[in-house]
Amino acid sequence: MSIKLNTPTPLEQYSFRGLEFLIKRDDLISKELSGNKARKVEYYLNNLPKNIDTIISYGSIQSNAMYSLSYFAKEMGLKFIYHANHMPNLLKENPEGNLKLALENSMQLIEGYDNIKKGENSIVIKEGIAQKEAYYGVKKLALELIEQVDKDKEYQVFLSSGTGATSLFLSKALKELNSNIKVYTTPCVGSKDYLIKQFKELEAKSNYYPTILDTKKRYHFGKLYREFYQIWLELQKELNIELELLYDPKSWLIILQNQELFSNLIYIHQGGLLGNITMKKRYQRKYGDLNENYKNKQ
Repeated sequence: MSIKLNTPTPLEQYSFRGLEFLIKRDDLISKELSGNKARKVEYYLNNLPKNIDTIISYGSIQSNAMYSLSYFAKEMGLKFIYHANHMPNLLKENPEGNLKLALENSMQLIEGYDNIKKGENSIVIKEGIAQKEAYYGVKKLALELIEQVDKDKEYQVFLSSGTGATSLFLSKALKELNSNIKVYTTPCVGSKDYLIKQFKELEAKSNYYPTILDTKKRYHFGKLYREFYQIWLELQKELNIELELLYDPKSWLIILQNQELFSNLIYIHQGGLLGNITMKKRYQRKYGDLNENYKNKQ
């Protein structure tokens, strides 16, 4: 096994539109296995049953979790089978981004969820690695944060949610550890009700749930929005680091709309930058180069 997770990750100071804040650089855990995916898969590094030779999972055709699990399986010497419910013909014929990289890691791709079968030598990992085993690595993230911040201050952590497993488990761990760090999140895949439903599948005690903030405008997951691309470009220029283009833009719209809540903000950089390969191409095809618009504002 050659997987190495570079933790603890640094906590760095930044400023954007007059807001001073910290970024927890979980994107630096590893190029191949970074951010929340690294945290959620950490349990299996040392706790994978000895008889297991296959990992099975499912989800989006360009999922960051798909790529992360393909890399994990390859490095652990395991077979990886992935079920995707929707596979565009163009992408099947010309794989790119996370799909291309996962296939290069010998992922076996199957269309549809109907025939997901678990054998005695396989384990099924849920979409987005949203399962209780993920708590192991996310609790380590909580412990790092507690160690890195000023014990006399109250902090607000913000991270976006797909399945919500990371934000839920981080909130739970911080509360169990009696920390004064409060967790906020926003639903990026579905509605607030959808996110709460995901929380309930993983944790019955609602007092562990993070605070959910949402925009008035309803954003559909995976759809392109000019304001998402614009805020992402602006953040990249001002911070001089690359954020993720599918989830992070909505998070930053939420943060800017609710600045009064964040006296000591910590933003969790959850990695997933390989997904930007295809997202940037999609945005550029639709909106062109918005960098020029940004320059003209200065």
